[in-house]
Amino acid sequence: MEELSKNFIHTFIEEDIAPGGRFEGRQVHTRLPPEPNGYPHIGHCFAFSISINAAARFGGLCNLRFDDTNPDKEEDEFVEAICDDIKWFGFDWGNRLYFGSDYFEKTYELALGLIEKGLAYVCELSPEEVKSRRGDFDTPATSPYRDRPKEESLDLFIRMKNGEFPEGAMTLRAKIDLESGNMNMRDPVIYRIKYTHHHRQGDKWCIYPMYDFAHPIQDALEFITHSLCSNEYEDHRPLYDWVIENTDVPSKPRQIEFGRRSLDYSVMSKRKLRRLVEEGYVSGWDDPRFPTLRGLRRRGYTPASVHDFCDRIGVGKTPNSIEYALLEHCLRDDLNEHAPRTMVVVRPIKLIITNYPEGKSETFSIENNPNDESMGFRDVTFSRELWIESDDFMVEPSKKYNRLFVGNEVRLKGAYIVKCTGYELDDNGDVAIVTAEYDPDSRGGTATDGRKVRGTIHWVDSNNAVDAEVRIYDNLFTDPNPDAAGKDFTECLNPNSLEILKGCKAERSLENAEAPQSFQFLRLGYFTVDNKDSKPGNLVFNRAVALKDGFKPS
Repeated sequence: MEELSKNFIHTFIEEDIAPGGRFEGRQVHTRLPPEPNGYPHIGHCFAFSISINAAARFGGLCNLRFDDTNPDKEEDEFVEAICDDIKWFGFDWGNRLYFGSDYFEKTYELALGLIEKGLAYVCELSPEEVKSRRGDFDTPATSPYRDRPKEESLDLFIRMKNGEFPEGAMTLRAKIDLESGNMNMRDPVIYRIKYTHHHRQGDKWCIYPMYDFAHPIQDALEFITHSLCSNEYEDHRPLYDWVIENTDVPSKPRQIEFGRRSLDYSVMSKRKLRRLVEEGYVSGWDDPRFPTLRGLRRRGYTPASVHDFCDRIGVGKTPNSIEYALLEHCLRDDLNEHAPRTMVVVRPIKLIITNYPEGKSETFSIENNPNDESMGFRDVTFSRELWIESDDFMVEPSKKYNRLFVGNEVRLKGAYIVKCTGYELDDNGDVAIVTAEYDPDSRGGTATDGRKVRGTIHWVDSNNAVDAEVRIYDNLFTDPNPDAAGKDFTECLNPNSLEILKGCKAERSLENAEAPQSFQFLRLGYFTVDNKDSKPGNLVFNRAVALKDGFKPS
């Protein structure tokens, strides 16, 4: 197995499992805790990779556990999508698939235990009242129910579970420290009443544990050694440890935080992504401009490229925004090695070779990938009429323009050298046809008299072409930081983030291409068969990434 990059988390783990460490003799055990209320994005993938790689590095285990303690927006659809995305990413959880809701009964029992110990009480303050009584760094929080007798709290909590009180009427709060400088420790709510149908538990429960209470218990019940999470939970770690120390759980996991990673020209907030979907700014959660794994997969990203990206950006303790160009660079590196080459003309005009015999057709053998000889060659037909890119011809060429213009020669990739002799305009005054003559002795693209031909262009045989739709994607936002305070991120949307080109002309070899196949369209970029709209007779390709690499290492 390839050596995984070491980071500060691995150093902590080494110390923990060393002789005398807190987990001496234990197998390293981590977990992925996705919430089934949306689709995972590249930021989640980075977090997943940290837990997966930590377990792999030390020969440990990694669980997949859905954090489904808040039923409001949780759906089986998201469970299935997350499982599919994580499998695509390459993680096999085996028989270690769990749901936080599977532990509701045990979590409830442990909450009763806290009440018995005098460490939790039922509070009847509304959320607004709790907030108004929270205090500040100079003023302690208050609750008139803090000294409620435990017998009374036990009775009320059981009745809360039995559905005797309206939603919001009561909560169960941990009895910790109303004067703590950490607001998370000021008697946090650990249970609330919520009459919402649960995607797995149905209507069995009407009280639900808060994440900060449920999560450490779930980790402990699964004998997780290292609970790895983003640094937004650093201030919650004292509460995590308090729950572990004060409930009767069978193990004591360690929480370690890392800095979140985000992408420029993107938003990662589920709320904002949901708004973009629901208000029709994008076509759905799998829109290829989205940072969701669904979108990236549809765009043409590969598991190898995402793994490479996650490894390159590293693991640190502070949040960081990463250049989108680095993600593109990782994909380009992967596809350059593995994607077969082909020729597609996306803005076609006709090239007629006037001295090529009418009715004649021949075949050229062209390599599929110069970086991988094992991919072999493909046959491409050639005839008198070809399709070429409209920008491969200019009536009045600019300086250093080496493609077709009257009197100039170019090489047709893998075929012949041709010399432009003229052109014809359509009714709108646009070039519709370019004429040329070919050099019969230049088969394969080499001039027998040694003359130099500077330009090489791609082409498609017009008598053997396949029609296709090609979608050119750019950044969804024009601002590298659309999430910045004081901005309405929707005002930063890029109106030119999608260009749809119809009537494109492709080699016949692409006729049966299927998702998720990717190709390098010569001179144009890397393209992937769309996994939603493409079908036999209606080919649709998405540009995954351009050929030019915009990433410059700092």
